[in-house]
Amino acid sequence: MSRRVTSQDVADLAGVSRTTVSFVLNDVHRFSIRPETAEKVRLAAQQLGYYPNASAKALASNQTKNIGLIISRAPQYIASDPFLPQILSGLLDALKENSQGLLLEWVEPGQQLQTYLELTRAHHIDGMILMTPRLDDPGLRALEEADIPVVLMGYIPGSSLHSVDVDNLAAAETAVSHLIKLGHRCIACITNAALPYTSATQRLDGYKIALQKAGIAFDPALVREADFDIRSGYRAMKSLLESKQKFTAVFVASDNVALGAYSALSEAGLSIPDDISIVGFDDIPMASFVSPTLTSVAVSGQEIAIESYNLLTRLMRGDLPESRSVTLPTRLIPRQSSREIGRRGKRGAEN
Repeated sequence: MSRRVTSQDVADLAGVSRTTVSFVLNDVHRFSIRPETAEKVRLAAQQLGYYPNASAKALASNQTKNIGLIISRAPQYIASDPFLPQILSGLLDALKENSQGLLLEWVEPGQQLQTYLELTRAHHIDGMILMTPRLDDPGLRALEEADIPVVLMGYIPGSSLHSVDVDNLAAAETAVSHLIKLGHRCIACITNAALPYTSATQRLDGYKIALQKAGIAFDPALVREADFDIRSGYRAMKSLLESKQKFTAVFVASDNVALGAYSALSEAGLSIPDDISIVGFDDIPMASFVSPTLTSVAVSGQEIAIESYNLLTRLMRGDLPESRSVTLPTRLIPRQSSREIGRRGKRGAEN
């Protein structure tokens, strides 16, 4: 059995110290090493078939070559989120191109502060992306003061942390305005999540703005909060139907939640869009295949992930951008689930 090649073997062949070998092969630029010396080390390493391991590279460069993706939701919701694979796909592609790894963690409400502090103090990651931040997150202040680059995948008003997000407010306004242009005046809203999540608050505000611009009074009795998953969409729509409130359309601020709303309407013997029109948000792949196909606001999870990674990389290099927030565009994709009012449906009577 042949002996494993070590950095000392490379040093002996190149006629340099082990420290010089470490600095050259681990791309440490803190010290000036002559180009011809560096070339001798690389040739010796190539000749001997020597490669430094990941731990050695991390110790030499003070970098782990890992970034953290922290999801502030319970694991049972993560498993049922069809948007998350888009985020992971975009992020993993970017990491692979740069020979970096990913540490994935989730944190439930109430455990944020402890989790963030443990991650930043353990030095297992060089930077952090926080997905779906909450307005009431007690750990955000600690992250603002931590000695590690952080990017929020979602905007938090008043936070000094950098962020990447879509214009949730404008996108929701567009979605509801689409229904208003189709003649709907009684429009309900099911949020994508609890209101401490910024995307839920912003999308609800966009719904309100669209109503206000059209001269339609906001009725809180037509609003229900969901919780990211299909089951919560089913419960929210069922609650609206049982309330006997009159509505002809619903803005559902998540396609995943909208799938549950579809099920509740079908169970009640109501037709989409003949009785109730629906507009969703996210344009997940299922939106094009559910029957009827779902009108939705298109959001690119891969683009959000790549922009978040690019911003985090800049921060890790000490390259601070002028703006702390990046806002990505969205567009409405009209499909079969929304239609113009032409007759009264089973619940189509308006005030």
